[in-house]
Amino acid sequence: MQDIAEFISNNLLLATGLLASGLAVIFYELRLQARNVGGVSIPAVVRMINDGSKIIDVRPAELFAAGHIVDARNIGKQELLDAADKTLAKHKKNVVLVCDNGAGSAECATKLRKDGYENVFSLRGGLDEWRKENLPLVGAGK
Repeated sequence: MQDIAEFISNNLLLATGLLASGLAVIFYELRLQARNVGGVSIPAVVRMINDGSKIIDVRPAELFAAGHIVDARNIGKQELLDAADKTLAKHKKNVVLVCDNGAGSAECATKLRKDGYENVFSLRGGLDEWRKENLPLVGAGK
């Protein structure tokens, strides 16, 4: 232990840099985790759907009409954020938000979780990943 203290005192700049690097890594990892708290994988979403979770597609109506997950409900991001009390309060089970690539739904889920809606999640990768897995969509364009 004395050797470590002596090394630090002899190499103060190096020790300070190492400490700062470690703190930066910890801060970066915590930010990543905070952003993706509500992000769930496709297999998890399929299980959630089978357990009765609701799907809310936050894309514009024309994209929703072109293809969406079975039984999904279309509510725009801003509309959902503005009327979250009315829309989400009645859902006792989980709610999964969906968009094209997962970014918009993740942003919306993060805001809703900060407002206290812990049962709100986002499909990681969005419908792009859903399509890559050849999972079913309903609508004209599929």
